[in-house]
Amino acid sequence: MKAIGYKTSLPITEPDALIDIELPKPTATGRDLLVKIHAIAVNPVDYKVRQRAQPQLGQIRILGWDAVGEVIEVGSEVQNFKIGDQVYYAGDITRQGCNAEYQLIDERLVGKKPSTLSNAEAAALPLTTMTAWEILFDHFHLNVSNTQNPSKKEILLIMGGAGGVGSILIQLTKLLTNTTIITTASRPESIEWVKKLGADYVINHHQPMKQQLEELGIQDVTHIASLHNTEHYLDQFQEIIRPFGKICMIDDPIKCGTAFLEQKSLSLHHEYMFASSTHKTDDMIKQSQLLNTVSSLIDQGKIKTTLGKNLGKINAKNLKKAHILLENQTMVGKIVLEGF
Repeated sequence: MKAIGYKTSLPITEPDALIDIELPKPTATGRDLLVKIHAIAVNPVDYKVRQRAQPQLGQIRILGWDAVGEVIEVGSEVQNFKIGDQVYYAGDITRQGCNAEYQLIDERLVGKKPSTLSNAEAAALPLTTMTAWEILFDHFHLNVSNTQNPSKKEILLIMGGAGGVGSILIQLTKLLTNTTIITTASRPESIEWVKKLGADYVINHHQPMKQQLEELGIQDVTHIASLHNTEHYLDQFQEIIRPFGKICMIDDPIKCGTAFLEQKSLSLHHEYMFASSTHKTDDMIKQSQLLNTVSSLIDQGKIKTTLGKNLGKINAKNLKKAHILLENQTMVGKIVLEGF
């Protein structure tokens, strides 16, 4: 089978940073599905793994954690899927990724592809959707439509709303909760993007945020989803968040002390979508259930794809372009590739 991987961690500008290779097609056993890949998306985790995870001598690492495809083989213990099913998923970072014609994936991490989306449109969603969902409901514990406490009004600040996670986080928050959504964006195209997705207010993260919020008549926020450059904003977070507020980050800041949490009794959370699959938690099947729930919402027309750019065929040349775009942090929406 065709695949794209790397043998050594190199800057993306190097010829061998990602290479086209041929590998044997794997076989499904146990609870694994063998999926023929139709489309993939590329995320910041791809270039971070490429930069930091050095394969063992003579081994090849295949990246990729967003895929759409067709089940062509099932293991003997598979319960919820059959050959011919169209599926989408993010997968397991401890295994080989989806930058290949075929991939093995545990069925408990897989959802039924939204029938109203193309392969490329659906590939943009799994990883970021699960990340956003876990931020809202596992870390922030927001109430769905705030039905338990309708008089309480949360205010969520999303740092970097035009990126992959931010784009779906805005939609899920708008659809499922009674929360005011403020997001940061600075370029005209990113401002327009987040407004179309449902942001109530947009502020510029390059300017002091407290002043901008006050100009909107907002004294503080209750929750902050920090999706990039967390360490640069910690002082501002402490200024603008309400006592007993919650901050959730998805990046890995070099410096992130906890002293700033004390005065307002804040809580700090770290969202890592791969925690369940990495540690094989008992509730790992929640990822499959979540993807099926979102698939239904999409087919009802309540959520739309976050696809930003389709770079064409799945090969080393196009994947290098994707990594460069993500490393430069200039993307609006998600990058996808389709077909071999």
